[in-house]
Amino acid sequence: MRDVIDQLEGWWKNGQEAALATVVGTFRSAPRQPGASMLVGPAGEAVGSVSGGCVEGAVYELGGEVLADGRPRLQRYGVSDDDAFSVGLTCGGILDIYVEKVSPETYEQLGKVADAIREESPVAVATVVAGPEERLGRRLIVWPDSVDGTTGSTRLDEAVRDDVRGLLAAGRNATLHYGVDGQRRGEGLDVFVESFAPPPRMIVFGAIDFAAAVAKMGNFLGYRVTVCDARPVFATASRFPGANEVVVEWPHRYLAAEAKAGRIDERTVITVLTHDPKFDVPVLEVALRLPKVGYIGAMGSRRTHDDRLERLREAGLTEEELSRMSSPIGLDLGARTPEETAVSIAAEMIAQRWGGGGVRLAEREGPIHLAVASA
Repeated sequence: MRDVIDQLEGWWKNGQEAALATVVGTFRSAPRQPGASMLVGPAGEAVGSVSGGCVEGAVYELGGEVLADGRPRLQRYGVSDDDAFSVGLTCGGILDIYVEKVSPETYEQLGKVADAIREESPVAVATVVAGPEERLGRRLIVWPDSVDGTTGSTRLDEAVRDDVRGLLAAGRNATLHYGVDGQRRGEGLDVFVESFAPPPRMIVFGAIDFAAAVAKMGNFLGYRVTVCDARPVFATASRFPGANEVVVEWPHRYLAAEAKAGRIDERTVITVLTHDPKFDVPVLEVALRLPKVGYIGAMGSRRTHDDRLERLREAGLTEEELSRMSSPIGLDLGARTPEETAVSIAAEMIAQRWGGGGVRLAEREGPIHLAVASA
């Protein structure tokens, strides 16, 4: 919903109705992930995408039906038949799409949700998408320290609140399954949780030309990018237009302070690009001992890597801790320029996040998108 929230809120503020279609479940090689959204506006406008074009026409028609009768729908779209123009996903995937009418009466907290998204404050929306008809569309809005709305059951509200805060902390979307009164081992009621956590962080240590390219790539991928270097003559905002902030500080001190302040989590990626042991070793010593980090990569030649490992072992790091470091950084793409190297690093980050092997898809069999574990 993040991509369509401004348009949706505009109609909502004017008292107009719109249909909101949201991907709530995916199977096999689905083209979009849970949370992808599409709107059908009050004048028939289509905004956003749920499948990259495969089933938008059918979802548009369904949105019109929901606007007409106000009844939410949960629709599954699977593989099309031999006619490539039939409604379905020619990629072989399956999408579950929930369509609901949004108006000030049906979604009174939308303004609060939109404000939180714009302010980059963590908030999650938990919506009943399957279950007894009278419970469909009921929702709980969950912040780290407060809750608004109800699913129609106090016990379910309490279970959803606790489960959603775990998903929100990780920035994950998921469909949770309960009994109709909140029994965690029960069946009969599904709640889709869409988490709007602040953007994940990328911290780039080393104010060099490669760092400028990596910062730009991180920004493109949706990270909030920090470039940090102890040398003020190099660590300037003008040299790193792709960064959200440039910090002049010794890398290990900065990282330790950020971790202590709770601003490092399992989505954070750390790239160490200085390949100078007086900077690299102390910051890697801190990074590799952090309990939760999404990715840690360090630039340097094979010789630099071997020297770095020796110094880190002397500092007391274990082999298990050292195994968390990607060094030399990046995938083997034959990269030469800073920009090509940034693509190589980004490719490794993506592969590590989603479990990809980094090989050519043309040389691999089976689904393009690997299965993602659900909550």
